[in-house]
Amino acid sequence: MSIAENTLKQKSSLFIKIMLPILITQVALYLMSFFDILMTGRYDTYHLAGVTIGSSFWIPVYTGLSGILMGLTPIIAQQIGSKNKSAIRPTVQQALYVSLTLSAIIFVLIKWGILPAITKMPLDDQVVEVATNYLTGMSVGLVPLMAYTVLRSFFDALGATRVSMFIILLSAPINIVLNYLLIFGNFGFPELGGAGAGYASGITYWLVFFIATLIAWSSKHFKEFALFQEWQPVSFTKWKEILLVGVPIGLSIFVETSIFSVVTLLMSGYTAQVISAHQIALNFTSLLYMVPLSVSMGTTILVGQSIGGNRPKDAREFTYLGIGFAVLFSFLSIFILLTFREAIASMYTPDPAIIALAIHFFVYAAFFQLSDAVQAPIQGALRGYKDVTMTFLVGVISFWVIGLPVGYVLAGYTSLGAYGYWVGLITGLTVGAVILSFRLRYIQKRQSQQ
Repeated sequence: MSIAENTLKQKSSLFIKIMLPILITQVALYLMSFFDILMTGRYDTYHLAGVTIGSSFWIPVYTGLSGILMGLTPIIAQQIGSKNKSAIRPTVQQALYVSLTLSAIIFVLIKWGILPAITKMPLDDQVVEVATNYLTGMSVGLVPLMAYTVLRSFFDALGATRVSMFIILLSAPINIVLNYLLIFGNFGFPELGGAGAGYASGITYWLVFFIATLIAWSSKHFKEFALFQEWQPVSFTKWKEILLVGVPIGLSIFVETSIFSVVTLLMSGYTAQVISAHQIALNFTSLLYMVPLSVSMGTTILVGQSIGGNRPKDAREFTYLGIGFAVLFSFLSIFILLTFREAIASMYTPDPAIIALAIHFFVYAAFFQLSDAVQAPIQGALRGYKDVTMTFLVGVISFWVIGLPVGYVLAGYTSLGAYGYWVGLITGLTVGAVILSFRLRYIQKRQSQQ
């Protein structure tokens, strides 16, 4: 796929062509989590709290370690841009080996770290039981989920983002059906409640992996890469190349996702209603975040291919297009959150107390949108340049050095209460967006001088 487009219109068209399937994929992936929360909330409030706690541990651990594999996207994108196709097969094969190692690490963390930690938290026994069983169910799909991440990075780096979209669109409805069967015990299936959502996802991840493998092996578009032929022995030199780019990306994602999980866990001292309302607001804003996230991923692909092809001007223009798309959408997000917050909260739960709390959380969530819209595509662009360490460091500073302490003080020592954590996170996110903006300008200037 050639990306040496000359006009702004051509670049915009290409950007949308790459980004739109990513957005549909991310929304479909999100819908799995959305229906976990929605259907569990309809089942029982305590089960909803259990899934919330379980997710608070699962998301940062899984996304952080799987984020390491996202380093493949800029690596392969630059290989494509420089027309070095022969390097792609060994890169993917070594990444699959890495994915098995990461799966084992996550399993150990969950089994001997997270599950014992949950039992020691000041939670109702029923919430603890649901959270541990939910994580056990999710663990069923660890190996295929990590391996699929490798294949998806391969598809996306080639610009074949519609493949990932096709796979998830096939799988998401099956996940919802499995939720219906396993949460509520319909049609003779066991009634597992919140734990059923975990097992449904674990089973679905196997399906996703098998479909992706079949496409990579049999499709005429990917046969030239022969991904599953002439398997290479483990090469720690190749692992180093993947990890040097991937580890900072994974750590950056872990820093961002874990902060929300830590806030949720800090709220365990509040009532189940407050935890549930917070999770509802976080869950819906995660849906809105799929747009800047997809723009970020599209920016990584196009910037990476441009840099690989020695076209720094194209890389800059794709970056600015990404920021422009994301900022425009942020205004729509703010409008939706402020105008329809009561209706949105009512979708999740019939409990009027939780709805009232969620409505207030949505007000603070609206302030997230603009900073997210600036930060996400800049992160994507920096990853396309393979400048990944600074993104991690800025994440640590903005969320952990600034955001969490400010939130803790506001929540504990002002009348804001639980909402203070959100104010702290907004503060940190804004600082991070400003710092990364300056970093991007520096990298672009340095690239132009090479």
